[in-house]
Amino acid sequence: MDRVISELIEIVGSEHVLVDERLSDDYCHDEALSVAPQKPRVVVRPSSAEQVSQILRLASEHRFPVTPRGAGTGLSGACTPLEGGMVLSFERMKRILEIDVENHVAVVEAGVTLQELNDAAAQKGLVYPVFPGENSATLGGNVATNAGGMRAVKYGVTRQHVVGLEAVLPTGEVVRLGGKLVKTSTGYDLAQLIIGSEGTLAAVTQVTVKLVPLLQHRATVLAPYRTLVEAVRAVPALVVTGVGPLMVEYLDQLTMMAITAQSGLELAVDANVKNDAQAYLLVVLEGRTAERVDEDLELAGKVLAERGAMDVYVLQPNAGAQLVNARERAFFSAKAASASDVIDIVVPRAALPAYMERVKEISMRHATMIPGCGHAGDGNVHLAIFEHDPDKRSRILRDLFEAGRTLGGVISGEHGIGTAKKKYFMALEDPAKLALMRRLKQAFDPANILNPGTVFD
Repeated sequence: MDRVISELIEIVGSEHVLVDERLSDDYCHDEALSVAPQKPRVVVRPSSAEQVSQILRLASEHRFPVTPRGAGTGLSGACTPLEGGMVLSFERMKRILEIDVENHVAVVEAGVTLQELNDAAAQKGLVYPVFPGENSATLGGNVATNAGGMRAVKYGVTRQHVVGLEAVLPTGEVVRLGGKLVKTSTGYDLAQLIIGSEGTLAAVTQVTVKLVPLLQHRATVLAPYRTLVEAVRAVPALVVTGVGPLMVEYLDQLTMMAITAQSGLELAVDANVKNDAQAYLLVVLEGRTAERVDEDLELAGKVLAERGAMDVYVLQPNAGAQLVNARERAFFSAKAASASDVIDIVVPRAALPAYMERVKEISMRHATMIPGCGHAGDGNVHLAIFEHDPDKRSRILRDLFEAGRTLGGVISGEHGIGTAKKKYFMALEDPAKLALMRRLKQAFDPANILNPGTVFD
């Protein structure tokens, strides 16, 4: 181990090889609630793809486990290191290499945050539209988990916006995949294979992403419903109108109460409506002109009312922005309330009413609360589990995952499998698919050094 650390110092310099008391607790975990922190033996902070290449070549030679890490904002335990292993931190690789206005792309290093990219893009009238709810998240981390978020109903997820990657294989080989291209049909799409692989196949060092025009006009609608099923049943009718909402979120009553209380937000919702509403739809519209947004707003309000909304509130811009921000922080509200887990099942959008009925039944059967909110526009449900008995919690999670799968869904829509959901993934997934994933892992990482034990054993 001393020899490995000496060689790491030769590669990146002593100030960027952290051991013992120089190891901060931040490197020991991500934001997953059910994954215990683990202390690595060493943290190394490279500044270039060439240094990453040398580090991984060294790790492969010594069969030393490596956990790539961005900002640590993930929710699945994927960047929680193995005890005694190495954390490969991209915090120094923060250059925005290019904002290409003509091609509507940005080229950035893996450690660039969403905030930094969008601050630079905004100066050119552009935006990177994928927003998973945390501005401090890095582009490399977003690629690793195929991050989504509230804007996915309009813009899709990370996978739809990455057009090129530079990545280092565990063997130390540097590969450049894709580029500033609108399309390609040239061999296997290896970039798409790396996206969402949770740091198990390659270490991403550079990303080329699509940008879109930054639209200046927005409106926020809040629609209360008597039942959660009524709320989510209205979503397909809204989406099919063609108004192209930027966000379509659902919040159950408990979640709405929690996030507004924590943020100190007062909404002008009638007291009687507030008492009777069991769920809300939060809809954000955007457009190039105020007139177009007003037209879409009128149509959206009409559809929501026809589909059972108790009322339709058009929020003032400040109140709308505050509510969206509070919704983005719903995970931290659940964490503050001592949730033991937060999961992100996704089902086909039209299957949401049936799935929420299943959740209600599971909640009653296990005598536990399962509140939540989610991206109703794309069928992505976020559920908070308040059960600290590990055996009972495991049974609840298995029931929730199985219910989603029977309706055509999957275990994770955007957080990933990591280590938190690994046992459910291995138990419920098609064995042939798991076997194929293992063969791909072996092809990319013959020494099994990159995030071993993440996704599957």
